[in-house]
Amino acid sequence: MNKLEQLKTMTEVVADTGDIDAIAQFKPQDATTNPSLLLKAAQLPKYRNLVVNCIRAAQLDNGSSQDQLNTCMDQLSVAIACEILQIIPGRISVEVDARLSYDTDATLRRARHLMALFEQRGIGSERILIKIASTWEGIQAARQLEQEDIQCNLTLLFGFSQAAACADAGVFLISPFVGRILDWHKKHSGRDHYPPEQDPGVLSVTRIYDYYKQHTYNTVVMGASFRNLGEIEQLAGCDKLTISPALLAQLAAEESPLERKLNPNNRSAPQAMLIEPEPRFRWSMNEDAMATEKLAEGIRNFAVDQRQLELLLVKQADLLTCA
Repeated sequence: MNKLEQLKTMTEVVADTGDIDAIAQFKPQDATTNPSLLLKAAQLPKYRNLVVNCIRAAQLDNGSSQDQLNTCMDQLSVAIACEILQIIPGRISVEVDARLSYDTDATLRRARHLMALFEQRGIGSERILIKIASTWEGIQAARQLEQEDIQCNLTLLFGFSQAAACADAGVFLISPFVGRILDWHKKHSGRDHYPPEQDPGVLSVTRIYDYYKQHTYNTVVMGASFRNLGEIEQLAGCDKLTISPALLAQLAAEESPLERKLNPNNRSAPQAMLIEPEPRFRWSMNEDAMATEKLAEGIRNFAVDQRQLELLLVKQADLLTCA
C-alpha cells in the first residue's frame, strides 16, 4: 500500500479543500471548508451556476442588503457542502463567519441558520459539523450547540488551554493547526528547520491527543494545516487528519512503510485534568504568545477572505441585474 492507503488504516483522512475533483480523486472520509477555500471554489467556472443560484435565492430575502449578502454567503457554503456530501461517506465542516468569533449570540444565530438551510435540502445534522474559531465566545457557543445536537468543529486551535476548554465544553471535534504553530516558532526562534519529531506543532497535537485519551474525553482530535509530510507521518494514528490535495498526492506517491505514532493505549506522562473557567482561560491565552497571536491572525485572515468573497458575490449580483 502507498502511504495514503496505510494512513487510512489508522486515521480518518479528511480533505482540506472545496475542490470536488480533488475530493473525488483521493476519496477521504470527511471534508472541511473555510472562507479561503470557498473563495477559491467560487471563482472556478464549474461553480458558476451554483453561485448564480445562490445569489438569486438571496435576492428573494426581504431584509437589508447586508441580510441578503449574509443569506447568499450561507447559501453558497451550504450549496458547495452539499455537492461535496454527494461524494464522501462522512461529514462536511462548514464555517461560521469569522467576524462573529467574539460574539456568542451571533455565532449561535448563524450556526442555527446554516443547519436550517441543510435541513431544507434534506441533509441531516449527523453529516454536518459547524466550524467555529476557538475563542472563549466560540467555545461557549459550541457548548450550547452541542446541547442542541448540533455538533461542532472548533478551529484555529493553537494552545493547550483552548483544547482543555473545548473538551470541558463537550465539543465534538477540534482542529489544532500544526503548520501555523511551526511557522510561529521558526519566525521567533531564528531556526529554519525542525526535525519532524521535534516540530512544535506535532508536539502540541501529541500532547492534546494524549491528554484527551488519558482523561477519556470523547472530543475528536483532527490535526490540520500541515506544511510537510513529516508532520503528517509523526501524527499517524491521530483520530483524524485534514490534509490538502497537494500533500494527499505526495502521500499517495510514496510506497515506504508508515509507522503508527499516536495510539490511545500509549502511556505517556500523566497530565492533570484542567477545568478552564473564563478568567483562567483568558490568562492562559495571555501567557501563550503563540496561541494568542496565531488565533487573532487566523481570524483576521479568514475575515479578509470572507470580505473578498462577499465582493465577488456583489459583483456577480450586479452583473445578473444588468443582464
